[in-house]
Amino acid sequence: MKAKNLSIIAKKEFRGLISERTILLAILLQLFIALFSSFLMVGLTSMYDPSSLSKYSRFKYNIAYAGNDSALYGYLEDSGDFRVYRMDLSTGVAALEQRKLSAVVYVPDTAPDSADPVKITMYTLTNDLQSAIVDVKLKDVYLKYETDLRAIRADRITEKPVPLAIPKAAGGGDFYEFVYGLLIPLLVFMPAIIASALIIDLITEEYQHDTLETLISTPVTFTEMVWGKVLACEVLVPVQAGVWIALLMINGIAIQNAGLILVQVSVTSFILILLGALVALHYRERTAAQFIFSTALVVVMLFALALPDNPLNLLTRLAVGTAGMEQWIVLGVTVAIIIGLGLLMHVYAEKVGRTHQSG
Repeated sequence: MKAKNLSIIAKKEFRGLISERTILLAILLQLFIALFSSFLMVGLTSMYDPSSLSKYSRFKYNIAYAGNDSALYGYLEDSGDFRVYRMDLSTGVAALEQRKLSAVVYVPDTAPDSADPVKITMYTLTNDLQSAIVDVKLKDVYLKYETDLRAIRADRITEKPVPLAIPKAAGGGDFYEFVYGLLIPLLVFMPAIIASALIIDLITEEYQHDTLETLISTPVTFTEMVWGKVLACEVLVPVQAGVWIALLMINGIAIQNAGLILVQVSVTSFILILLGALVALHYRERTAAQFIFSTALVVVMLFALALPDNPLNLLTRLAVGTAGMEQWIVLGVTVAIIIGLGLLMHVYAEKVGRTHQSG
């Protein structure tokens, strides 16, 4: 293979990418995620843990208090999170349905020193994000009232409770999990997935647009044409990933070992690109090749994620600066896989090229 021919094919594909709307939209989407990562952190975190939004909320919520007088009413008024209104239960529920209130708290006429439990009923809106926030804020108030009830009924306790000294969780957990467990792997590995799908389009379009014979008639061989397209897709990955890492750093997110991250992503993406090229050379039709590759990619990713030192886990550990010697072992294994897949694709491309030349 001639390096000059490879560069000619790679430059041709780069010029073609400018007019590829799908690729440009995918890049713009990643750019949006990288630029507004702090805002997305709040939004996406609320999807899997709505109660986490309570720490960001400084709004006073309107709630109704119905039923018997109790110390709970005073705790609600003393709280800086609520505006408390006394009203009948039916009136409060009707106002809640009209979204004039965020919750309705009903306290029965059970005396604090009664033998019966005090069953407080709370009415909120179903499947409402605001209700999740109100639930968390009301929980602290309920715990204070529960402590009072336990003190009043302390004479009934026949066994001494065992105190549990549970340390408070460190702050910023949601941010840490989102950024290092989701955002960085998503942004850095997305270019690899895009490039592996792109190589299929670049190879199959030569068959679908009937331009393969024209390419073969030039000094560029079929194998050089395939490797040129692979090179174009591979160069795209570290460039994109490097831009995303730089944007995250501009957003104030500390990322360690940026260079090693780019190396790991580049070699991992090379495996996906070579797999995509093999599938495209075999099926030669875009829809079938993309379907088979997508299915195979899911299987490969599930297998990789089952390993303790999988690429996503290793990338996260590199980003926080806790990766050890295993990163070099993973890198060595990955390079060995690349060599094997590269030889396989080279041989298969030569076989396909000879078939076209003889045909």
